[in-house]
Amino acid sequence: MSDEMNLRDPAAYFGCNVFSDSVMRERLPKNVYKSVQRTQQLGIALDKDIADVVANAMKDWAIEKGATHYTHWFQPMTGVTAEKHDAFLNPAGKGAVIPEFSGKELVKGESDASSFPSGGLRSTFEARGYTAWDPTSCAFIKDNSLYIPTAFCSYTGEILDKKTPLLRSMDVLSEQALRILRLFGNTKATRVTTTVGPEQEYFLIDKKYYDAREDLVITGRTLFGAKPPKGQELEDHYYGNIKQRVSDYMKELDEELWKLGIYAKTKHNEVAPSQHELAPVFTTSNIAADHNQLTMEIMKKTAVKHGLYCLLHEKPFEGVNGSGKHNNWSMSSNDGQNLLDPGDTPIDNLQFLTFLCAIIKGVHEYAPLLRLSAASAGNDHRLGANEAPPAIVSVFVGTDLQEVLDALENGTEVKSADNKTFRVGVDALPDFPKDATDRNRTSPFAFTGNKFEFRMLGSSDSISCTNTILNTIVAEELSLIADKLEGSANFREDLMSVLVDIIKEHKQIIYNGNGYSEEWLNEAVNVRGLPNLVSTVDALPEYVSPKSIALFEKFHIYTAAELRSRTDILLDNYSKVINIEALTMIDIVRKKILPAVLRYSREICETGIAKQSLGIPADVEKDIASELSGLTEGIYKETNDLEEKVAEAQKLPSGLDSARFYRDEVFPQMQSLRATVDEAEVNVSDDVWPLVPYTTLLFSV
Repeated sequence: MSDEMNLRDPAAYFGCNVFSDSVMRERLPKNVYKSVQRTQQLGIALDKDIADVVANAMKDWAIEKGATHYTHWFQPMTGVTAEKHDAFLNPAGKGAVIPEFSGKELVKGESDASSFPSGGLRSTFEARGYTAWDPTSCAFIKDNSLYIPTAFCSYTGEILDKKTPLLRSMDVLSEQALRILRLFGNTKATRVTTTVGPEQEYFLIDKKYYDAREDLVITGRTLFGAKPPKGQELEDHYYGNIKQRVSDYMKELDEELWKLGIYAKTKHNEVAPSQHELAPVFTTSNIAADHNQLTMEIMKKTAVKHGLYCLLHEKPFEGVNGSGKHNNWSMSSNDGQNLLDPGDTPIDNLQFLTFLCAIIKGVHEYAPLLRLSAASAGNDHRLGANEAPPAIVSVFVGTDLQEVLDALENGTEVKSADNKTFRVGVDALPDFPKDATDRNRTSPFAFTGNKFEFRMLGSSDSISCTNTILNTIVAEELSLIADKLEGSANFREDLMSVLVDIIKEHKQIIYNGNGYSEEWLNEAVNVRGLPNLVSTVDALPEYVSPKSIALFEKFHIYTAAELRSRTDILLDNYSKVINIEALTMIDIVRKKILPAVLRYSREICETGIAKQSLGIPADVEKDIASELSGLTEGIYKETNDLEEKVAEAQKLPSGLDSARFYRDEVFPQMQSLRATVDEAEVNVSDDVWPLVPYTTLLFSV
């Protein structure tokens, strides 16, 4: 069958570049295959003796697929992935070479740990770091290299990546969830996994216009840009007809993702012009995190092939919606249960209610941790706006479940839900089952039928941090419930008592209304006492609160030193992002904006002088020139003020004080400069203005 024919049937080539279960079954001895399966399905450590066998099979398969190199692919604290490629070839004497790949090379690699962010865990002279094969995530072929998903740690054992804590959190959640299942008499399940489906929003713009915007190239967002005549107010782009150029891009993107075994399923236009979304099918959290990192990379690479550029910044354009990443999270046991499925009668499903109450309590107890998992300079632009959830964490459960929780708390009967079928009212159209809950797009953490949707994440974020925190806080609450109930003489009575106590103590985190309203902001903070961590700088110190340290150390997810290092890394990143944006603004103003405004002012003045020389009044030219003169002076002053604030910020040592100064002093000055420049843009001819305007950027594809 030709490649063209294969592409017509995704099932024929899905996962063709993955060292998948079917490939392993075919190429590995039966005992080795079973050992790898136990590791992938149950989290059991892989026997080191079989590493050589697996490595040899991987090498042969990869070379047959055209690979010449292998790389340990890891996720350092930069927020992106990292890789170092080595050839399979080794000298064989007399100028000959042979392809080799040993179990040792598969299991362990070495990288320069001091060159990646470590938050003080590694000094420059302490360079050694290790990458360790993660056999729970399949190796794959990309760009003629065999990619081996790995964890990353320092020579002295500190965690330097995002994969390791996620894997640990998955293990501890499984352990604690199994304790609960055993209380309900389930002896078959041996593993509980968290599954994730991250919806990915993104913008597509023409590559030539991207290249012409220095701010987009350097920072990923437009630092200047006057509002176009049309934005998203007509709501005609959302779910609209997909333009052919974008459709061609999406088609190839799907094909490339499917070859890597990534379950890309849904694609559509999003709310803002030039904005789109891709959503995958659920898979295990660790694999979902790997797949999402790959998805973002391939989105960008594929866009360039179509003369486009893919923007993943949370707010690339002022005045239209930014991009998020909705983290759909659930729990499943390996005996086939979705532990968050309420069933037809949730009030009678005590196992479901136990897991639900554990999640509600965990979100309430550790709301600051969930908030910080979505904290970044880019995401600060969208959280709290009418395009993303507010910075206040709350839980949406919907009307039906709210009635169940109220009845449980009060010891009353649940009202019978009569309307379980949605009746369309047109004879030719079928009626269909009605979901148990509506969807609340204003809620940061919403129950959507058999899963929770965490909507706060930014589009460029790794999902690893959020899911590490979710897994850990739920594991903590499950462990506390199990501690109370194991050995109980009257399990049902004691369980009901525990659940009622949780509902009474933590129901203030539940909110089913409009999260965008001013009334909710006041109620959440002043009545319910929920934390409102507005900015990244407010949120990040929560990593090192005594409560957070105790939680993560209890389950051996992080040490206190590792939490401090992550806080320092993220605060430093925040400051550096604002610093780079400010310097980029200054550079654009000095070299492009001011010369353009001055040139246009000169043209206006020369036109006025020419008219006056002919005896024609030049009142219009005088008014325009006067306005431009004021704007020029304003731009010049605002830029000087920004330079002074940046210079002052750069003198501060990295850390919380530096981040606060960038937030409170540098960023407001950037906004002030932008407002003046954007006003100038609407008063200067497009022929002279040096930046590609929003109308072209948003509507040219």
